[in-house]
Amino acid sequence: MGPMQPQRSSDIDALDRATSAFLNARPRLFGIAYRMLGTAAEAEDIVQEVWLRWQSTDRSVVRDETAFLVTTTVRLAISVSQSARSRRETYIGPWIPEPVDTTADPTLGADRGEALELAVLILLEKLSPNERAAYVLREAFDYSYRDIADFLQLTEANARQLVTRARKHVADERRAQVSSSEHRRFLEAFLSAAQKGDLTALKAMFVEDVVSITDGGGIIGAARIPVLGRERVAKFIAGFPSRFWGNTTFSWIQVNGQSSVLIVRDGAILALASVDASPQGIGQILWVMNPAKLATISRSLPTPGQNP
Repeated sequence: MGPMQPQRSSDIDALDRATSAFLNARPRLFGIAYRMLGTAAEAEDIVQEVWLRWQSTDRSVVRDETAFLVTTTVRLAISVSQSARSRRETYIGPWIPEPVDTTADPTLGADRGEALELAVLILLEKLSPNERAAYVLREAFDYSYRDIADFLQLTEANARQLVTRARKHVADERRAQVSSSEHRRFLEAFLSAAQKGDLTALKAMFVEDVVSITDGGGIIGAARIPVLGRERVAKFIAGFPSRFWGNTTFSWIQVNGQSSVLIVRDGAILALASVDASPQGIGQILWVMNPAKLATISRSLPTPGQNP
């Protein structure tokens, strides 16, 4: 048994190093997969698959452990995104990415908090999987075009083109954003006016082409088509029945890097409300009501607070 001990110790050391490399990269891997797919559950599945593949890989030939893990994550996410798109075609009503609590990790494992806000993830849904991957890797994780080309098995010129097209799409579709403190003030003012059914106040804070999007996943009472335009959205919000707001409290939470509000009644979350705002006003109101998407948030929810 004696001669076998050094080999056994070496194997254990190698496994420890492999585990350490994976755990160090894990927040980044999850952050990439989540931005590419818009669901925490699918991102977690991919990270677990990367771990299984990493365990069975001949790591002696891997020169850059993190790069290997990122490459595996990106390619798995691209594959999953293709089937996810077909599933969303049968989704009942509008689809909003699954919100994630970013209180502890505001940038979700990234160098920057880019491509994380719900409104941006919705825009990224319109990109090809390669465009989305390139944008996420560049804007959130600051990878070089050479690295992105290697991850996606493209030329560096093609990687640049993908990022440029994705940037243009986001810039064309989204106004300049307000500061985080101003964003919260917009949301506070919106919720106050919504509770009161104050049509005038609501219209005053909306841009002309404001849209209200509700992701209910088919639950009764959730709007199944987006509501467009200042007048229509204001009337839609002001027309919420009083029972919707009755006996509710608001719990403020950092979701996808932004202040959002959980609307809670009797300890159960009715909805998550978030807005996308520019200096011109609120351009998008997002309501997440699908219980499956709220379940993840509820697990990390502290005791609900009071109305602001």
